[in-house]
Amino acid sequence: MTRAWFAGEAPDFRRRGFWLVLAFLAMAVAVFARLVDVQMLQGKALAAQAAAQHTSSITLHGNRGLILDRDGRVLASNKTVYDVFADPHLIDPGQRSAVADQVAPILRVNRAGVMRALQQPNEFDYLAKGVSQDIEVKLQSLNIPGIGTIPTQQRVYEPSPVPGTSFASTLLGFVNHDGSGQYGLEQYYNDQLAGSPGHSSTLTDILGNPIILSGQQHLDAHDGVNLRLGLDSQIQYWAELALAKGVDDAQAASGTLMVMDTHTGSIRAWAQYPSYDADNYAAGTLANLRDLAVSQPYEPGSVMKVVTFAGGLENRAITPSTVIDERQSVVDGVLIHDWDSRSHGIVSMQTVLDDSLNNGAMKVEQMEGQSAFYGNLLDFGIGAPTGVDIAGEHTVAVPAQASWRDINYATASFGQGVVTTPLEMLAAINAVGNGGVWVQPHAVDAVVDPTTGQATPVTPHTRRVITAATASTLAHMMVGVVDDRGAEGFNAQIPGYKGEIAGKTGTASVATSSGYGGDVIASFAGFMPVNNPQFTMMVILRYPQENRMPRFGALLAAPVWRDVARIIIDQWRITP
Repeated sequence: MTRAWFAGEAPDFRRRGFWLVLAFLAMAVAVFARLVDVQMLQGKALAAQAAAQHTSSITLHGNRGLILDRDGRVLASNKTVYDVFADPHLIDPGQRSAVADQVAPILRVNRAGVMRALQQPNEFDYLAKGVSQDIEVKLQSLNIPGIGTIPTQQRVYEPSPVPGTSFASTLLGFVNHDGSGQYGLEQYYNDQLAGSPGHSSTLTDILGNPIILSGQQHLDAHDGVNLRLGLDSQIQYWAELALAKGVDDAQAASGTLMVMDTHTGSIRAWAQYPSYDADNYAAGTLANLRDLAVSQPYEPGSVMKVVTFAGGLENRAITPSTVIDERQSVVDGVLIHDWDSRSHGIVSMQTVLDDSLNNGAMKVEQMEGQSAFYGNLLDFGIGAPTGVDIAGEHTVAVPAQASWRDINYATASFGQGVVTTPLEMLAAINAVGNGGVWVQPHAVDAVVDPTTGQATPVTPHTRRVITAATASTLAHMMVGVVDDRGAEGFNAQIPGYKGEIAGKTGTASVATSSGYGGDVIASFAGFMPVNNPQFTMMVILRYPQENRMPRFGALLAAPVWRDVARIIIDQWRITP
């Protein structure tokens, strides 16, 4: 039968069914691939995003540990301030501009910054940190949903008697706006002082309402430890005043004063001038923030003769009565001269130390022998870190002995051409007062658990560097530096304490790119009473100017040492 012109072919149902099956199969594969991508490849990231949209987490901070002096006086404490945050999800978009108008003037911040925070997609953003309680009260009075405060802490330091600075600032350091310790003890002990933070997390529904029974974690913060120092606040007070006066009188660039317990190594006073105010550290200069006692190596000059004489006595190369013909001499083409630029002829080793004669010190080195001299420097810790618990210690190693020439040994014998930190030098001289035992300087005497009050004492490292007999002989030679007629250390004398003060002067020339220029560093170091020293102290004045008197450690640094020693004698009741 023939079909009419308007009748089409009968549909091919099997072919269409085949393509339909393929289409469904393709869709299934696509859906499966998407599931794999979402659940396996992006699962963790998407889960975190979902949690962030429904979880509000706030970091909780414990109390930063206190820093106390040896008698329990608080040197660094905390006051409550507030961090201000916003939860934009709780603030109606139409009200955000009005909220910014209200909040910005109270916080004294830029309105545009507040608006940017209110328009963030998250549910927590800081608007300001460390605001006062007065500002916190004003914010609370606005009663704006979505604007809240978190109590936190700000470090507080005691004022110094020197205007514009805080007490023991270079020793303590400071805490920055992020809560991290900077410089000094605050940086060295930062992790222990800060404790461990906690957090509080709350699960919210799709509208941002808290789900009270959500079972989210709450981790309590733990307070930091307290530090009990060996610092004597009475001595520190007068040390800061005396050093500032000494720097001003000498028109020096800066000064350092350190006092340590001779037997334990505990730091009793630690002053630097100029210094800074730790409560307003941002106004301080970088030069004043740095602790020059540990971070700025220098050529110490004639105070190094104490170490040179220790080696000579220990190796039996000299005795105090050994005599030499002390003359200016040339070593490797370099003229070695004394401070008065003349030869002194036949003199004893006691006179060499009394008058701080460079050529005499060089003779000690030569009589001892180069290898023994070099080893003695290392034994006394020259060029090595002391391990003091103050941030920023920077030392310069003594060059390898193979690189030394005769001139290096000669100049090192009187403290030129070799560098130490002031603290290295103090610890070396202290070893003589401590019966020949080097003891590690340390600022913290004990770490105290604030919960239990249990104190863990700090045990310093010690090592013997010379015999007790050598130390006793040298200590009494150093008494001669102060008491002998015409000796350099006469300005350290204290009436009633004749024969009790052991000391040594230093006047170091400062090296420049073209040699040794006109600048000097003046110093005086010593301990007392000589037979059972209670303290060792060093005073350093950098780059004094020629004014009323010559720029010698004997004339500039020794009087500062004496004035502080008088205070210590009175405070500690040290009897002759």
